Amino acid sequence: MKRKMVALALLAALSATAAAQKSLEVSVTNSSKSDRKAVPVVIALGSCGMDVRSALVTAGGREVASQLDDLDGDGKFDELCFLTDIAGNGKQTFSVKLEDSGAPREYEPQVYAEMLLTNKRIKSNNKQDLYISSLTVDNGTNPYWMLHHHGPAFENDMVAYRIYFDHRQTVDIYGKYHKGLELKKTQFYPDRQQKAAGFGDDVLWVGETFGLGALRGWDGNAPQMLKDVDHRTLRIISRGPLRTVVEVVDEGWNTMNPGKEKIDMTARYTLYAGRRDCFVDIKFNKDVKDYQFATGIINVKNSVETSDKKGLRGCWGTDWPVSEKDSAGHKRETVGLGICIPAGNVVRELPADKDNYPFVVGNASEELHYNITFCSDNEDFGFHSSKEWFEYLDAWKKELSTPVEVTVK
Repeated sequence: MKRKMVALALLAALSATAAAQKSLEVSVTNSSKSDRKAVPVVIALGSCGMDVRSALVTAGGREVASQLDDLDGDGKFDELCFLTDIAGNGKQTFSVKLEDSGAPREYEPQVYAEMLLTNKRIKSNNKQDLYISSLTVDNGTNPYWMLHHHGPAFENDMVAYRIYFDHRQTVDIYGKYHKGLELKKTQFYPDRQQKAAGFGDDVLWVGETFGLGALRGWDGNAPQMLKDVDHRTLRIISRGPLRTVVEVVDEGWNTMNPGKEKIDMTARYTLYAGRRDCFVDIKFNKDVKDYQFATGIINVKNSVETSDKKGLRGCWGTDWPVSEKDSAGHKRETVGLGICIPAGNVVRELPADKDNYPFVVGNASEELHYNITFCSDNEDFGFHSSKEWFEYLDAWKKELSTPVEVTVK
């Protein structure tokens, strides 16, 4: 009897330590008439009742690439994401198996992200090898020149972005000729051999403009850069295989709103595989509905503009991608830019000035969300006229305004 009791106790212990599993059925419905490509399906894991360590997504018996992300740095995965193409008025069903053991499944990378310190030991070329994931600086410290390509850079096979690590926090862009991941090789600055082989390059000079959708303060008369910040952090949260997530944290930011207290702002830039647009998700540490901010896109020289007066704005133009003194070895670049802000957050659309196509934004409560996008005329897969680009922007807004419906059982 004693041996039997011991055996039963051992069996119970083994059962308790066995891996826990949970199965989900995920339905994706596209209620629009338009086909959708590379649609992100994101599932929050906080309410699943287990510490998810691995996941398997299938559809019709076929494995679908997926990604687990720890977004808050607590060592636990917060979200599962995967991508799907879905026809107009279509519906798809996916099976998701979650486990509390093992490790995330590995898939071929479709995105890439990097942040590097400048390494003075390297003298033979412009490539660096001191990769980092995060950097925090105090007020008055500017690491712009200490970081290779001046901040984090991230890409998919269509586009690449970077964010300046200074008071501008400008979003800059890298245009490609052909689809493919390039940044690990070029590190945003291709050499002559790489240019001759068809690699892309920086295609926009941003200076102190908004670039592509940088968020700034607003003093009631003009945009204000983020000069007065107690602590500034840039970090790479996720490197793929399906999306990159780059985060900018400004603690103790004096927005220059008259009479307003400092706030904390966290901005996340998420780039998915197969999409040229970037999702900008901003959170504040308090209700900021009485604050106003400024954003927009650079007024590229010789550009023409489109606007629906409800948060969608774009341009198509041609200019040097670097300052005049650095223009040797470069050519003028033609680009299309776009920004889409929810109409409820648009306080005013301001007339174009010599630098920007600007907005005053607000009514943000504790969050603000918008999207940015661009193309380069160099692309052999993209757009080559303002007409084509503006038609894309219209379709892009319709897609953002009518997202697919995701239900989880």
